[in-house]
Amino acid sequence: MTSHPLKAVAWLLDHAQDADSQGNVRVLDCRYALSDPLVGRIEFLAGHVPGAVYADLETDLSGPVQPGGAGGRHPLPDPDVLAGWLGGVGIGNDSVVVCYDDPSTGQGFYAARAWWLLRWLGHAQVFVLDGGWPAWQAAGGAVSTDDAAHAPTTFTPRVQTDMVATAQDVQARAPGTVLIDSRAPARYRGEMEPIDRKAGHIPGAVNRDWSGVLDGAGHWRSPEVLGVHLNAGNAPSITYCGSGVSATPNLLARELAGVPLGPDNRLYAGSWSDWISDPTRPVAVGAED
Repeated sequence: MTSHPLKAVAWLLDHAQDADSQGNVRVLDCRYALSDPLVGRIEFLAGHVPGAVYADLETDLSGPVQPGGAGGRHPLPDPDVLAGWLGGVGIGNDSVVVCYDDPSTGQGFYAARAWWLLRWLGHAQVFVLDGGWPAWQAAGGAVSTDDAAHAPTTFTPRVQTDMVATAQDVQARAPGTVLIDSRAPARYRGEMEPIDRKAGHIPGAVNRDWSGVLDGAGHWRSPEVLGVHLNAGNAPSITYCGSGVSATPNLLARELAGVPLGPDNRLYAGSWSDWISDPTRPVAVGAED
């Protein structure tokens, strides 16, 4: 049985000593900015949760981009490579991992990416810090500029293949499967595309902007509100975004609303940037839902 995917700041404050010592709590600082890949690391160096390890979206939480774009802009990392990195920073199969980012930037989806990746590797005890870095600061949490000194360990992956959908799975999805596009409405409708080389969405997809999972303070909304936001009921779903990153909050939201990660709550990992790497795949514009 999986655990509730969120941890409150109060919980991390109570377990801060375990995170900044040889205890079994490990913290991943996932702050990042797509507009400037150095911002997150600079912010981490300026101050972070004591004992936290920096998890870089490009180098730690993604695999190499492939020629031609197959796999998308942020491909899934090789499971053994990711497991090796986790073990190297002191995260083992018995670790309780808490991931945070900074939702006040408008890009509070990196912690959910890390959470999803660890769940994909079969790690149940991984959580997103509700409210992220701003909530930690508001609660008076200690701030450190020291490097973590966790002893390396071994992380053995148990990959959950049923959490992932491919482009072929999207094309062959069963009737009744909800295809969720997590991007901003203007990108979904094809009115603008600031990142990828083609605008629009996958035909048949409905738009559920990932930002709807958070309230104005960057905290996760209630399961009831999330159920309304997703408007998918208990139907199986495949969720995508631009590159498999900002879709992950909607996947977490579906779990909070009662549909756990797995065959009924899958990520199309390559997402839109993978879909358009094949010019034969159809593209739709405008609203569908």
